[in-house]
Amino acid sequence: MLDITNPIYSDKNKAREHLEALHWPNGPVCPKCHSTDRVKRLEGKSTRPGVVMCNACRKPFTVTVGTIFEDSKIPLNKWLLAFRLMAGSKKGISAHQLHRSLGITYKSAWFMAHRIREAMDIEPEGPLGGPDTVVEADETYVGGKAKNRATRKPAPKKAVVALVERDGHARSFHVANVTAKELRGLVVTNIDRASVLMTDESPVYTRMGKEFTNHYTVNHSAGEYVTTGGFKHSNTAENFFSIFKRGVIGTYHHMSEAHIGRYCAEFDFRYNTRKISDTERTEIALIGAIGKRLTYNQPRDIAA
Repeated sequence: MLDITNPIYSDKNKAREHLEALHWPNGPVCPKCHSTDRVKRLEGKSTRPGVVMCNACRKPFTVTVGTIFEDSKIPLNKWLLAFRLMAGSKKGISAHQLHRSLGITYKSAWFMAHRIREAMDIEPEGPLGGPDTVVEADETYVGGKAKNRATRKPAPKKAVVALVERDGHARSFHVANVTAKELRGLVVTNIDRASVLMTDESPVYTRMGKEFTNHYTVNHSAGEYVTTGGFKHSNTAENFFSIFKRGVIGTYHHMSEAHIGRYCAEFDFRYNTRKISDTERTEIALIGAIGKRLTYNQPRDIAA
């Protein structure tokens, strides 16, 4: 539950102190030379709150330096509220809703949302799966319907592939084309080959499936979705896509080719942290803001 009365969402100094506690649990750290023992907080009427001086490299800094918050004119308390809203909204929250809720311009809200997605881009270490583990692979297409377009021409579709570990993590990727050549490198580098690979009947997985301990398929075109005993299915990946599609249809409506990779990171992050509270999920995302600058002249995501 979002406690809107928490001072970190209304007081910029309380927000800064909260961020310092997350980013500097053992005290201030210089973002340039990483010194911890030769730093000192600057005090005085002429010094703004939160400034720290590093006596090793003679550079002043704050907790926002080297993060997505650096040089932002938006108060930190509004940043923290935006993080909380995006981390706690299962199907995402639009930039228009952020702009209305935070009282900032739509342009600022749009860019803020992409910065937060950048902070959420935290992949679990190592490949998915392992011995005695099933990883499901599936693909979907994101785009509008021809009947909803004025020209009635087919809408451009963008392919998204998801690799989902049963009772574990998910990784989704935008790919230019769903072909065996395009997908093989992605699948074998992100899934431990000691895993059991589970897919639908698509032939793109046939050859690469031989590189894993086992490869099972379900024939969706023949109406087969789960076999007797409930082992052979790709419903975990389908469930991931059901939330992803709800976000597309009900919240974002459109994901551009340039930024769809960041939307994938956003949905992966919420899925991978689904077993913890919204507050804990928000704090993980805030920690992920360290070392991730994103300026207006580099807003594009390199699509595969």
